[in-house]
Amino acid sequence: MSESETESLPDHGLQLTIVPVTPFQQNCSLLVCAHSNRAAVVDPGGDLDRIDQALERSGAVLDKVFLTHGHIDHCGQAGDYARRHGVRLEGPHEEDRFWIEQLPVQSRMFGFEPMRSFEPDRWLAAGDTISFGRQHFEVRHCPGHTPGHVVFFHRLARLAIVGDVLFNGSIGRTDFPRGDHPTLIRSIVSELWPLGDDVAFVPGHGPMSTFGEERRSNPYVGDAVTGRDAATGTRRA
Repeated sequence: MSESETESLPDHGLQLTIVPVTPFQQNCSLLVCAHSNRAAVVDPGGDLDRIDQALERSGAVLDKVFLTHGHIDHCGQAGDYARRHGVRLEGPHEEDRFWIEQLPVQSRMFGFEPMRSFEPDRWLAAGDTISFGRQHFEVRHCPGHTPGHVVFFHRLARLAIVGDVLFNGSIGRTDFPRGDHPTLIRSIVSELWPLGDDVAFVPGHGPMSTFGEERRSNPYVGDAVTGRDAATGTRRA
């Protein structure tokens, strides 16, 4: 997957550019607030120079770095990237602390260059808000793939950045330490579906989709599988 073109959400002054990074082609998101010319980067797991090239093309100034969870392809070089720009690093939920502490081990296991652990400036929890420029995202705690996974939701722009919770046509793996399949399904159904079928989302890998499309067709968590009623969101008898 090559770098996507920048998508603008003009009514809200928000621009999104997806920069695939690491050998796992993880979707790092560059968000730019057109009102303030400030930017945020979500999940800079690696290929920092490539991310900086996208940032330079945007003409914006980096304000913050945000993390959805503690797996190496999402956060492996996030501490380095925040230090490079002298900005705050926020997220994920503290339940993923053990993953971040294991980054040196993860890097050896997966054949990455040596990486060091870090402490974010702020651990996130359900109900928190993250912000940069004049943009604000709600924080949803969505465990299952990892225990401390969070999702970022921009209510006005109808955009969610969901990391490895949900994919176009699939869901996150739950066979890693402290992953749990029933918990992941519950997170998707209770935390994501109520946000609305019209919400577009950036997954951790692969193409974007909408919650409505996944409710209609996702073979793992669609309404036909979970027994949910598309109109009411309640379980059918």
